[in-house]
Amino acid sequence: MKKLAAALVAACLAAAALFAIPAFGATKVVTLKDNRFVPKALTVSSGTRVQWSWKGKNPHNVVVRRGPKKFRSSLKKKGTFTKTINTRGTYRIICEVHPGMRMTLKVR
Repeated sequence: MKKLAAALVAACLAAAALFAIPAFGATKVVTLKDNRFVPKALTVSSGTRVQWSWKGKNPHNVVVRRGPKKFRSSLKKKGTFTKTINTRGTYRIICEVHPGMRMTLKVR
């Protein structure tokens, strides 16, 4: 009986781990298209990977203007830029090429 109970507990823990693993590797995607960020505001947990993906024809970059940590991408017309955000706070992000192109990233 003890072996059956131990096997059942082990099976339940293994099943729970399978459902939890995708959350640890979650990636949130922000699109840069037609001189705007989509979405314009995003809230994520600390440790989340955020991927900016270029769509459309115009060149853009991703630059933290204000926030607890600074980072920036290169200027490009296609491809992606991925950053794992570990520091909590509010990040004000812009595209330097298009002054009105802004987004807010909140990390909890």
